[in-house]
Amino acid sequence: MSDHILEMRHITKEFPGVKALDDVSLEVRRGEIHALVGENGAGKSTLMNVLSGIYPHGSYEGEIVYNGKPCRFSTIRDSEKSGIVIIHQELALVPFLSIAENMFLGNERGSALNINWNETYAKADELLQVVGLHESSHTLIKDISVGKQQLVEIAKALSKNVQLLILDEPTASLNESDSMKLLNLLKEFKKKGVTSIIISHKLNEIAYVADQITIIRDGSVIETLDMAQTAVDEGRIIRGMVGRELTNRFPRREHHVSDEVVLEVEHWSVQHALYSDRTVVDDVSFILKKGEVVGIAGLMGAGRTELAMSIFGRSYGNDIRGTLKIHGKEVVLNSERDAIRHGLAYVTEDRKGNGLILSNPIRVNTSLARLDKVSRHRVIDLDLEHNLAVDMKDKLGIKCPTVEQIVGNLSGGNQQKVLLAKWMFAEPDIMILDEPTRGIDVGAKYEIYCIINDLVAAGKSVIMISSEMPEVLGMCDRIYVMSEGKIVGEMNADSATQERIMSSILSVNKGA
Repeated sequence: MSDHILEMRHITKEFPGVKALDDVSLEVRRGEIHALVGENGAGKSTLMNVLSGIYPHGSYEGEIVYNGKPCRFSTIRDSEKSGIVIIHQELALVPFLSIAENMFLGNERGSALNINWNETYAKADELLQVVGLHESSHTLIKDISVGKQQLVEIAKALSKNVQLLILDEPTASLNESDSMKLLNLLKEFKKKGVTSIIISHKLNEIAYVADQITIIRDGSVIETLDMAQTAVDEGRIIRGMVGRELTNRFPRREHHVSDEVVLEVEHWSVQHALYSDRTVVDDVSFILKKGEVVGIAGLMGAGRTELAMSIFGRSYGNDIRGTLKIHGKEVVLNSERDAIRHGLAYVTEDRKGNGLILSNPIRVNTSLARLDKVSRHRVIDLDLEHNLAVDMKDKLGIKCPTVEQIVGNLSGGNQQKVLLAKWMFAEPDIMILDEPTRGIDVGAKYEIYCIINDLVAAGKSVIMISSEMPEVLGMCDRIYVMSEGKIVGEMNADSATQERIMSSILSVNKGA
C-alpha cells in the first residue's frame, strides 16, 4: 500500500444556498504530483481552501489526515506550520517591496525587535537559486515579470519548509516557456520528496506533469486516474469534467463578414505609462470589419493589451499618436466615457482587479458601464436594474440563485460571464476581448465562444486578444501577429497555423 501524505475524508462544505463540496474524499501519495481538474465552480479551490485552513475547522464536515495524524487547522498559519503551503492564482506579493522582503513577510529572519537583513537577503538569494531565478533579492517585485513573480512565490513556500505544495492555476498568466519552466521545477521538487497538488485547466500541462488526476464535478469526486496505469487523453478528462463528449472545442459559425470597415487604426504609437522613453506600441495599423472576429496573437509583452487599452479612450499610455476611424469617421477618444459613447467596449484580462467590483452583486456590476439605462435624473431605478440584470443572466447562462449574488462568490467562468454581461449591456458595436477565457475550464470556454458567435451574428465586431494559439485559430476570421509593439504578420484563418504565427514572431526577433 502506498504511503499517503494526505487523506481528506468525506468533506462537505456549504455556503448560503450552495453545497460547494458534497462528501468529497481525496488521497495524495507522498512525493507525487497530484492534479485536480474540473469546471469552474466544481469545488477544486474550495477543497484546497479547506485543507489550508482558509476555511477553518468547524466550518465544514469531514476529516483531514496529514502525515498520519488528524488535523484541525483554524488559520492558514496553522497549515503552514505543518508544511502545507498554498499559492493562489492571484499572487500575494507587495509590488513596492523587494523579493527578499516579500519572501519573508510574516516570517521574518532575526528577533521580534530586530530583523537580520543580512540573513534575510542571503537566504533569499539561496532560495532564488533553487527555483532557477537569477535576480537579486534586492529587486522590487514590480520590476520583474509575472513568470518570475510566480517563482518568487514558490521560493517563498520553500522558505516555510514546505512538504505539501498547493498551486492554484499556476500557469494561467504565463507564456509557454515560463509554464514549462515551472512544471519542470515541480518535477525537480518531486525528486527531493516534495509533494504537489496542482489545479489547472490546461490539460496538456496536467498530462505532462501529473502522476494522478482527480476529476471533480459539481462538488463531488467523479474519479481518480493513475497516469502510470491508465491510458489517459484530453478527451477522457473532458468527459469526466463536463459529463459529456465535447467533440468540437470551438462552435461552428457561418462566416458572414461584411466589407464594411467599422474600425480603422492608422500609424498608432504609444509610450509606456511610466517610462515615457519606451515605445510599447510602434506604428500599428489594422482594420476591423462588421461581423468579423479579428485575433491579435503574440507572446507576453508584445504590446497587445497596451494597444487595446490605448484605443479604448486612452486608458493606458503616454504620448499616444495616430488616427482612429469608426464607421469611416475620424474620432478622438480622450476617455473611457468617450469610447463607450462611440460604441466601443473593452473586456479586460484582469476581471478581478479592473473588470468587476467583487464585493458587489451581479445586478450592480451588470449596469456599471451604462448607468444611464437604469436611471432617471441620476437616480437609479433598482427594479429596472434588477430586471435588466436578470435578462442578461438568462441570456448568458450565468449560474447563480439570484442577481443579488455577490460576484466574488461566483466561479471564474461565471465571473467572466458577468464581465461580458456588463459590456454587452452597454450595447457596443465593437468589443475588444483581452484574454476572454483565461483561467476558466473547457466547458465555460465553449459557452463564451458561443456568446462571441452570437455577437458577430448580430452584426457586432470583435477583437480577440489571446495567448492560446488554438483559440485564435479556432475562433477568428483574420489574425494579426504582434511582436515587440509592432504588427509583424497578417493572415486569414483558413491559411493560418501555429507554425506560421510563431515564424512571424521569431523572424522579427532574429532580425532584432
